[in-house]
Amino acid sequence: MQRRQFVVTAAASCLAAPYVHAQEKPLRIVVPFAPGGSGDLIPRMIAPGMSEFLKRPVIVENRAGAGGSLGASYVAKSAPDGLTIGVATVSTHGIYPAVMTKAPYDPLRDFLPITNLARVPNVVSVHPSVPAKDMREFIALARNPKSYLDYGSPGIGSLGHMMGELFKQAAQSYMLHIPYRGAGPALQDTLAGQIKVLFDNLPASLPHIKAGRLRALAVAWPTRLVQLPDVPTFAEVGLSTVNDPAWFGLVAPMGTSAAFIQRLQQAAAASIARPELRARIEDLGAVPLGNAPATFVEEIRAEFSKWQRVAKLGKISLENA
Repeated sequence: MQRRQFVVTAAASCLAAPYVHAQEKPLRIVVPFAPGGSGDLIPRMIAPGMSEFLKRPVIVENRAGAGGSLGASYVAKSAPDGLTIGVATVSTHGIYPAVMTKAPYDPLRDFLPITNLARVPNVVSVHPSVPAKDMREFIALARNPKSYLDYGSPGIGSLGHMMGELFKQAAQSYMLHIPYRGAGPALQDTLAGQIKVLFDNLPASLPHIKAGRLRALAVAWPTRLVQLPDVPTFAEVGLSTVNDPAWFGLVAPMGTSAAFIQRLQQAAAASIARPELRARIEDLGAVPLGNAPATFVEEIRAEFSKWQRVAKLGKISLENA
């Protein structure tokens, strides 16, 4: 498990009346992943603005491990005292509890949503040696079991793994899943041609797509992307169930005051609204949000339900991995 802390300084003061006792203590944002990825960078970007809005220190703390479940479990079990909140993602609040029947937390019963910070497109790309030039040709190739296509992912139950499984179900195709210990090694082996297919967040793959080291076949996004105008969405090629993007939001332990939840949402939304911060988030290939808790909880509910269906149909369980 990795644990790092970064403090964003600001004058300390209370958030709301129920938290006067905590006015000298900082707010902690727990990131359930190692530093460097989108799930870490976006919360770190908004922390200074939140600190200024709340007029108190904000700490971004990494608690990585087990596909994000260690950090998520830590937040779920934290005291609902307004001192600890966490980053929620498709992996932590959709996939992991869907493939782990004995998960240490429930994504709906153990958390209160604060806001969805940003959405990020997903992309499927292939090594240039793959003969398929577009998604139509690729589906035909993948439907032939003698093609021996394989795809890499950061590990069993990861977003990359489950996107591949969802694609196989939607396209009625065959591919062998090759799990890696992290997104980096999976990407490197795809670039080297050791594996042929990669399902990934766009920011990590985009530089290699632009350089011609990977060939993008489809993106998970409502419309075509400015960065890849010639690449269709999954919906355009008849795979609408694969067309959902990734997202990164904030949640608090169940039992946290409604007044505090509202204050945190306002702080995050105010930070995201700054033009310079929006531009930085968009540079990552993401779209900033800052929506209401009631909207975010429905997004979590839909994500969890979707991956439950995928896991059941694909007979995917971490208990059996």
